[in-house]
Parts: sequence; C-alpha cells; structure tokens
Amino acid sequence: MEIIRTISELNSLIKKLKTEGGSLGFVPTMGALHDGHLSLIRQSSEKNGVTAVSIFVNPTQFNDNQDFKSYPKNLEEDLNILSSCSVDLVFAPSPEEVYPEPDTRIFDFEGLDKWMEGEHRPGHFNGVAQVVSRLFEIIQPDMAYFGEKDFQQLAIIRKMASIMNSPVRIMGCPIIREPDGLAMSSRNKLLTPKERQSAARVSEALMRAKKQINKIPVESLRQDTMNFLHEDPKIQTEYFEIVDESDLTPVSDWNHNTRIRGCIAVAIGNVRLIDNMDYSF
Repeated sequence: MEIIRTISELNSLIKKLKTEGGSLGFVPTMGALHDGHLSLIRQSSEKNGVTAVSIFVNPTQFNDNQDFKSYPKNLEEDLNILSSCSVDLVFAPSPEEVYPEPDTRIFDFEGLDKWMEGEHRPGHFNGVAQVVSRLFEIIQPDMAYFGEKDFQQLAIIRKMASIMNSPVRIMGCPIIREPDGLAMSSRNKLLTPKERQSAARVSEALMRAKKQINKIPVESLRQDTMNFLHEDPKIQTEYFEIVDESDLTPVSDWNHNTRIRGCIAVAIGNVRLIDNMDYSF
C-alpha cells in the first residue's frame, strides 16, 4: 500500500498501477474509518484490479466551522486500518494540494439540493461536488464507490457526474449498520455512552414507520414518527421526510409506481446524524 500526499507523486503511480492491474476503483473518504468504509473498499477490490482510497476532510463542504473542527481526524489510525485491506494506494493530501486556488465553481443540481440536507446545510452539496469532481480529476478512476447512508449526497454526485459528462461510474453501496441498527458513521465516535443509546432510536423510528406504509396517510406517518423520536428528550429532529427517489421531493400520498425513501436527520447533543431506508412497495 502506497501512501501519497502530492498530485505529482500520484500521477506516475496511478499510470503504473493501471498498466499492471487494469481498472481503477476509488473510495473517497474523510477518514475516521469504520466498517461502512471497508465495505466500499471490498466492493471496489472485487470489481477492479486497483483500488485507491482518499483521506481528506474537505473544508468546502462544512457550513459550520465548529463541525469542521470537531470532525474526528486520526490519519495514523486510518492508515493502520487500511493496511489490512485490499488497498493499493492512499491519497492523503493537504487542502492546498487539492485546492491550489480557491474553488469558486457553483453547481446547478436542478433542485436535488433544495430539500432535507440542502435546506439545513446551505452550501454543503456544492462543496461536496467541488471536492469529488476535483478528486475524480486528480485520480481518474473508472468506478467510484459511495454509501447509501448519504442518499441525497449520492443523488447529487450522480447529477454532478452527468452535468460534467464524467466517464466515472458511480456505484451506490448498501448502508452498514451496528447490531442495534444504528447506521455506521464517523460521527458516532463523538457520542457519549448515553447519547449512543438514544441514537439507536433513529433506525428504530425508520423501521417502525416502514411497517405503517400504506396503512395511514403520509403526513400522519410523518408526524407519528416525529412524535416517537421526541419521546427521547436527547433527540432533536431536523426532519423526517418521505421522498420520491427520482427527484427527492416529499410525497403526499402512497403510489405503488414511485420508488420512495424515508430520510431522517437528528441532533443528539452536539452530534448530527442522518439515516434513510427504502420504503418502496
């Protein structure tokens, strides 16, 4: 496993690896690695001759500077985890290496960024598109792997790739959960033990709502789920939406011809968590 910090080093190594190994799979991360990330790496190594992982906490996608400062960072621990995986190279650049000049690009996602995360984190998805497109330009992968936990982000990245006519195939991978159902996230490490107990209620709420699909009106289900979450005073709910997967707009009634998904965001203490679940019939 090669650890690379500069683009100049990266270019010659990637050319060599692709010549020897064939297609290049890419897993972009912000570090604080867990089994969810490792599942993406396994998917890449199964489908590609070469797998690259980036570790880069991207400053342009944080609309809250405190959130950026508190985001867990431990490069040494992450590299130790990756050393036992099927990873050929790790790109761990500085912000100056990724952005030698300020990135002023503004993306038009045709409304995909207007709901949910986009409403609560203005500018977040533009920052995501900036860094992902920049990493695609630097690494030039054939396939890139993203977890479905960030479902809206996955839709945004697919839209960005379409807008830019990118040849990279965007691969969505299933959510990996803890035994109690909590979706794996780097932010879980920031929860206190009591907050961690409360966090399990998030996936419980999603599953509980799924069992009531088509039995009560959409808005009634939405309100019932919010009430269930608020039974725990540690949980502050930002949103619970049931959306059309094609454009991420909230649905108002049950339609067997529409793929729908329940999406949720909460704050527990100082930690913000998101999750989602397929609600299609």
